[in-house]
Amino acid sequence: MPSLRNSVVAMLLLAVPAAAQAGGPSTLFQTHCAACHGESRLGGTGPALIPESLARIKPNAIETTIARGRPATKMPAFGEVLSEDEIAALAKLVLTPLNHVPRWGEAEIAASRNILDSAPKVTEPQFSADPLNLFVVVEAGDHHATLLDGDTFTPLTRFETRFALHGGPKFTPDGRYVFFMSRDGWVTKFDIWAMKSEIEVRAGINSRNIAISADGMHLAVANYLPNTLVILDTATLGVEKIIDVHDKNGARSRVSAVYQAPQRNSFIAALKDVPEVWEIATDPDADPVFTGMVHSYEKGMVEGLADSSGLFALRRIAVPEPIDDFFFDPPYRHLIGANRDGSKAYVINLNVGRDIAVIDLPGMPHLGSGISWQWNGRQVVATPHLNSNAISIIDMTNWHVIKTLKTDGPGFFLRSHENTPYVWADVSGGKTRDRMHIIDKRTLEIVKTITPAPGKLAAHVEFDRDGKHALVSIAEMDGALLVLDAETFEEVKRLPMSKPSGKYNVWNKTRFSTGTSH
Repeated sequence: MPSLRNSVVAMLLLAVPAAAQAGGPSTLFQTHCAACHGESRLGGTGPALIPESLARIKPNAIETTIARGRPATKMPAFGEVLSEDEIAALAKLVLTPLNHVPRWGEAEIAASRNILDSAPKVTEPQFSADPLNLFVVVEAGDHHATLLDGDTFTPLTRFETRFALHGGPKFTPDGRYVFFMSRDGWVTKFDIWAMKSEIEVRAGINSRNIAISADGMHLAVANYLPNTLVILDTATLGVEKIIDVHDKNGARSRVSAVYQAPQRNSFIAALKDVPEVWEIATDPDADPVFTGMVHSYEKGMVEGLADSSGLFALRRIAVPEPIDDFFFDPPYRHLIGANRDGSKAYVINLNVGRDIAVIDLPGMPHLGSGISWQWNGRQVVATPHLNSNAISIIDMTNWHVIKTLKTDGPGFFLRSHENTPYVWADVSGGKTRDRMHIIDKRTLEIVKTITPAPGKLAAHVEFDRDGKHALVSIAEMDGALLVLDAETFEEVKRLPMSKPSGKYNVWNKTRFSTGTSH
């Protein structure tokens, strides 16, 4: 529907402040920033650059980011390209309020909905591969995705996606459908059996990630702009509920991330600008504490009770500071979260609704990529660090760091599988970004360092259904997907791809393999 998309673009362009249309800093922005952050400053591959999105950042820190770039992101340094005065002018511009922020509510979302394929639904997969051992590989270089047979590692189809997908795709529990989300809020439903995109809708202006409910019926969209958590019906992508995001005192917030908590029949969302974590019920029979897991506690001892019951009831849990990034223990009893700018992780007991431990974790822990396994009869979790050459391993019985592994550089992803004794860790944030460490889960030692493609970025491992093969992205424009033997670490197959980023195995994602993230 080109006319609809053009009208949306026109609406967003109206949001540009009049002062920014006259030249000066506006010209600098359009030249150096608009390609990533959008001509209207409402976001693209980069975040929205408006006061609402930058409330927690001091003006001098914005100038530093422009000059020096931002660790573990695609934000480059402009210190040798722009003068100090030009950098200061850009910082002032992005802190200038928009004359008008477009409304993006139920009517706007509904108007954006687009049926991409109206053919009758197929009744069986249109391929012979195991439908539960498929991979969806996101190719960020040219905005496509590849559906890959996980047994033969042969592409089944390659299809165009929205610009700048962000956050992992999410599968329905039966593995038939996968949902993608772009940074500018477009959600696309793809029918894996038919190998076709079916429906799309724009659920936000600047969005973070999506989560699917345990029953596969509801899809939550975490938005930076507007400050909403949108819940869609997975069958039609129609709006079921829009929750305006603010704390109990009315202070508004972006949503850092939202994930499914399957055993709890709920979504868990962290708020970026206020110190609250939310639990949203996906069970129509939910009581104010949502799950049977918490019924062993006297309700008077439980903090953060909801003031309503039933589907999408909201429970607020106070936390010491806003949380950007988080991980769950396997029973989904505890959330381990961190502020991206901090040096601590907080352990939140979701059952009782309060923090129970603080863990010192300097170096910007990336808990969203944490993984867990059994070690010497204890459950441990490991997390990479975005700004430190280290991997921290934490004992989940007492929440103490039991080991800090020194790495060749800051890392972004950890991956494993229940059928392998190894953890694979990239060091993609440093100069040795072409390396990957192999860690033995039994000894907690790095036992091998490999260089899959010398001089090229190696990142994001995912395993096949049985854990026999590890797939590694060579995330360059002329990149490749490498299939490695998970026991010998030798290359089995190499598939040329355009900047492959994430790859997602249907079985591991729908069965919540302990070696993968949400």
